[in-house]
Amino acid sequence: MTAPRPYAAVAGLLTAGALLAGCTGPAAVSDTSPSGALTRTLREGERPKAPDLGGTTLDGRTVRLSDYRGKVVLVTAWASWCGPCVAEVPELEKVQRTWAHRGVRILGLNNDAEGGDGLAFQKRHRLGFPSLHDPRGRLGLRLPRGLVNPQALPYTIVVDPAGKVAASQIGAVTEADVAKAVTPLLDRPRPERSGAKASAG
Repeated sequence: MTAPRPYAAVAGLLTAGALLAGCTGPAAVSDTSPSGALTRTLREGERPKAPDLGGTTLDGRTVRLSDYRGKVVLVTAWASWCGPCVAEVPELEKVQRTWAHRGVRILGLNNDAEGGDGLAFQKRHRLGFPSLHDPRGRLGLRLPRGLVNPQALPYTIVVDPAGKVAASQIGAVTEADVAKAVTPLLDRPRPERSGAKASAG
């Protein structure tokens, strides 16, 4: 069993501090989910462009955020040693199953120092989305400033179909949180009843 890395303890403290800081940080520009946990949501005309994050995934593929242009993308940062990241996995898988057919995709940023640790976690939890290996968090540092603390895990950025940041969250998200954030970014409303058939086209 691998001993917890010092960075894990530091990241935990940073996460707690970031969440507390959110109470006195800048107010959300607008809020599409007043009862949800997303920290910031941005109006269409005020959304910053997301950097074209890219690199090699844990399983050796080459992926860029721009590959998903036209889709709503959740960029989620995680690490195998991060407790809240583990707790978030079932919710992200639920998002993948429920929203993929609507054009929502997930791109992970794995902060494990060793890619093998992240890959083992990915296989163990059967993650259905790719994750770029970002051991020093450098990809996260390219995100627009003020939306998240890239050293505090997990965090999520919601990118709209035009490639701009529409929302951000420090801490674990739930499928319900994501639903409230992505629904305004999609062309058609989410079906209310599982028995209802979506119209063709």
